[in-house]
Amino acid sequence: MRNLKAFEKFVFVINSLMAFALLLSYLLPYVEPRRFGFLSVLSLAVPFLILVNLLFLVYWLLKTKKQLFLSLFVLGLGYSHVLSLYKFSGSKHLDDRKNLLVMNYNVRLFNVYDWIDDPNVGKDIVDFIAEKKPDIICIQEYRKYDDFALVGYEKYEEFVGKKSSSGQAIFSKYPIIKSGSINFPKTFNNAIFADILKGNDTIRVYNVHLQSSGIQPDQEELTTENSESMVKRVSSTFKMQQSQTELFLKHKSKCPYQMIICGDFNNTAYSYVYKEIKGDLKDAFKRAGNGFGRTYDFKFFPVRIDFVLVDEGFEINAFKTFDVEYSDHFPIMAKIKLKSTTSSSSPPDLPSNE
Repeated sequence: MRNLKAFEKFVFVINSLMAFALLLSYLLPYVEPRRFGFLSVLSLAVPFLILVNLLFLVYWLLKTKKQLFLSLFVLGLGYSHVLSLYKFSGSKHLDDRKNLLVMNYNVRLFNVYDWIDDPNVGKDIVDFIAEKKPDIICIQEYRKYDDFALVGYEKYEEFVGKKSSSGQAIFSKYPIIKSGSINFPKTFNNAIFADILKGNDTIRVYNVHLQSSGIQPDQEELTTENSESMVKRVSSTFKMQQSQTELFLKHKSKCPYQMIICGDFNNTAYSYVYKEIKGDLKDAFKRAGNGFGRTYDFKFFPVRIDFVLVDEGFEINAFKTFDVEYSDHFPIMAKIKLKSTTSSSSPPDLPSNE
């Protein structure tokens, strides 16, 4: 510090704070929001903290100052976080029909409240899905939409509450032989599942929509909202997400089939709920994605809160995030292949709700 100019000392102080925050964030997947709700909020900022520390590293490198070792050490310590932020693997062709194409998409109620100033958004979503021809589609913030007619698909849809027009849906080109909902208390969010018969194999598909934090992507709200109030609200949301995750995992533990979990977790890959839901499953983006893989239209840094997870019975051959602005989320699609026949075509009598 002695050999640093006044401005460089100031930069290093900021650098130290950002490095400490990133170091602290490495603990977040192991910290229950119910016990440390305030700390869990930091999970949303992990992409930003990684990028900032990379910038500090470059800054000190260009200055040829030994202060570069601070960010270098912290980034190296959490190399798995850093490597998961941006992928260079690249996707193979998604149109290989020997594989299953699985799409996840939060359609934001097909723009029913005109968040996007375009009357054709609903039709554009329908045309987009029809063009990509996924075999399985999991949709969050779904509503009954007259023009949403997908030819050749079976569907299971669930709307939470008697008066609710919002819910989740699963569409499949293969027969749906069983379906049900995992209801989350005191919320319009839920998780649904469908057992899909592909040849002699039964595949369980989950569509999970966890509680939303309510953070909007526009800059105006973030700069005017009281920060203390926002942190308190997000902290409360993450506690709800933990409870919802526990209900989901209870249901998931009784599943005897190879499974695919899709959904909008409203939290990042650096969070407690992501770690718990993922477990031993494989994240399609981490295995075959490209770029930042952002799935939410947040203007400040890339945020990935939508996922396709599969168990060890599947190969992941490709993954793609589509940069289409028909919602505040971007659709994602994975190309997967079942390795071997390991499930029965006749499911046992599992309850639809737990």
